[in-house]
Amino acid sequence: MVIGGDAAGMSAASQARRMRGPDELEIVAFERGHFSSYSACGIPYWVGGEVAGRDELIARTPEEHRERSIDLRMRTEVTELDVAGGRVRSRELDTGTEVWTSYDKLVIATGARPVRPRIPGIDAPGVHGVQTLDDGQALLDSLAATQGRRAVVVGAGYIGVEMAEALIRRGYEVTVVNRGPEPMSTLDPDMGRLVHESMTGMDITMVDDAEVTKILTGDDGRARAVATTSDEYPADVVVLGIGVRPETSLARSAGLPLGEHGGLLTDLAMRVRGHENIWAGGDCVEVLDLVSGRERHIALGTHANKHGQVIGTNAGGGYATFPGVVGTAVSKVCDLEIARTGLREKDARRAGLQYVSATIESTSRAGYYPGAAPMTVKMIAERRTGRLLGVQIVGREGAAKRVDIAAVALTAGMTVDQMTALDLGYAPPFSPVWDPILVAARKSSAAVRRG
Repeated sequence: MVIGGDAAGMSAASQARRMRGPDELEIVAFERGHFSSYSACGIPYWVGGEVAGRDELIARTPEEHRERSIDLRMRTEVTELDVAGGRVRSRELDTGTEVWTSYDKLVIATGARPVRPRIPGIDAPGVHGVQTLDDGQALLDSLAATQGRRAVVVGAGYIGVEMAEALIRRGYEVTVVNRGPEPMSTLDPDMGRLVHESMTGMDITMVDDAEVTKILTGDDGRARAVATTSDEYPADVVVLGIGVRPETSLARSAGLPLGEHGGLLTDLAMRVRGHENIWAGGDCVEVLDLVSGRERHIALGTHANKHGQVIGTNAGGGYATFPGVVGTAVSKVCDLEIARTGLREKDARRAGLQYVSATIESTSRAGYYPGAAPMTVKMIAERRTGRLLGVQIVGREGAAKRVDIAAVALTAGMTVDQMTALDLGYAPPFSPVWDPILVAARKSSAAVRRG
């Protein structure tokens, strides 16, 4: 039995079906929404018009899953989990019919829920989250029905900056209201400042260090402005990009183990700790950070699909493990590329690590080659040992995917000195003679020797 019909849940179901045929393993899955197996990460690009239509984001429809002998029950929400009895209660949302269904093996893939601050007006028409395809369609419908062209995005993380770009592409005047000192709190503040400056240069109004206190509404009940403790920002549409939290209310009620971030805790096989026949994966779990050794909550489709493969293999009678992550993520806003992997400075301090950092400026190609674009690379290494701890990159074309080099180095436990000898590809159209990652590694290595 699978609770959740998106990346982790249906990857698990599909992999289990590959392992065992219908006569050996019956698979039932519940999904409360209208869609299965879709890319939530693609919603900003659909809203912005870069992806032509909703269906392009759907990897596999409910009908396609059913053709593979997976009993996927759409618009059906699981409302109660009885671990001792090995059963769940579900409700058909369109009819209200409730039933109990027994399981031998359970997969929890309930995803994450958007953060919605408890402030006046947060549920008013014209205020939108962007977590599901239904959310994306509701936002597009709202944009089509709105006469004005002013948008306020609340939050400046990955979702916030991507939605700012989508609305710019739609021709809106965009204001981003951010609680932190700089956008992209997944970066150190000095790198976040580069994002702030670039977004301001794109005619996006950036408001940092601002706490939203209410959504003001008009006579028609629709959102008309976002209020902070010190100002008001007119809005014909409001988009929430504050982040997400694990959706683990079912698990919590059933007494399953949760971590400090509210996500389910699993072992390396993605089995819920202390429960032999229950697995969990995707945005509802916490994962091991291979750099800090601590548990983290990271909501990414890449992890969810890998979790599903591991779970499906194990539930189907095989053996697989998910060793952990190094925290790699990339994004963009218009032509600005943003990437990070590993630890920020505050993450290293929280883990009790002493570190050195180095920041360099370089270009994506040889400086004389047409199209060379600037980029800034920040590298963090452990003091004394020189072990790589983290890398952040902000730049233009060709910047973001360079973070993959650092992700591999982190996974391998390399030192910054070892990284200076990496045999990276070189030609003037692709990089300078010294790739920016190598330049940053050299500067970091020198800092380690001094420290």
